[in-house]
Amino acid sequence: MNHYYTAFKAIALREMLRFLQQRERFLAALVRPLVWLLVFAAGFRAALGLSITPPYETYITYETYIVPGLCGMILLFNGMQSSLSLVYDREMGSMRLLLTAPLPRWFLLFSKLCGATFIGLLQCYAFLSIAGAFGISMPTVGYLAALPALLLAGIMLGALGLALSSFIKQLENFAGVMNFVIFPMFFLSSALYPLWKMAESSELLHDICALNPFTHAVELIRFALYAEINLMAAVSVFLTAIVFLSIAIWGYDPSRGMKRK
Repeated sequence: MNHYYTAFKAIALREMLRFLQQRERFLAALVRPLVWLLVFAAGFRAALGLSITPPYETYITYETYIVPGLCGMILLFNGMQSSLSLVYDREMGSMRLLLTAPLPRWFLLFSKLCGATFIGLLQCYAFLSIAGAFGISMPTVGYLAALPALLLAGIMLGALGLALSSFIKQLENFAGVMNFVIFPMFFLSSALYPLWKMAESSELLHDICALNPFTHAVELIRFALYAEINLMAAVSVFLTAIVFLSIAIWGYDPSRGMKRK
């Protein structure tokens, strides 16, 4: 167990140190959702009406509605950027040292996933603090209740990035694929608009958004911020995380690479 703990600590600490050395990454992670919160939301506020739907018990501002979706955006971008470093490490050769360690492959990947998710949690709570300073706050207990929801959502989205990085061998290709994954997942979800609003324009669009794993992650965070649990969303996010992580483990299987050769 000491070997497992040492490896977990080393991999997670490496992620933290890399993040601390990239201060621009932290600023970019906050600027992106803050632009949506403070600029775009001001324009959409008058155009979009919101009904009273769970977990809300009264009418809310549009800025309040999109906060959970913007937390999901932070976790999504963070998961992809963390996996981007795996592609870079593979090109530089350091990835080989990690994956040849005498420990199960799944444990090594899960350790990196946990380190990246912890960074995403820090970014989310920094964003929530800034949003609170602008008067967009949640129930106090919700900030604590949201921790497991953010953790589970971060693991799922980070596992998606790991799965993609296992099949993409070049840094340039992964950066391009990120755009084809991030933007459809974000915009075809309940992050910016309620699902009932989607149904008004297109039933097909509503069904696509309802099936989007990112929608379930956002709704899980949304309910947790009000100290409630969305059981269906929690189960969906958990099962999807297992599927993505399983694909990543299979993709990084050295025997599969030998067979392909």
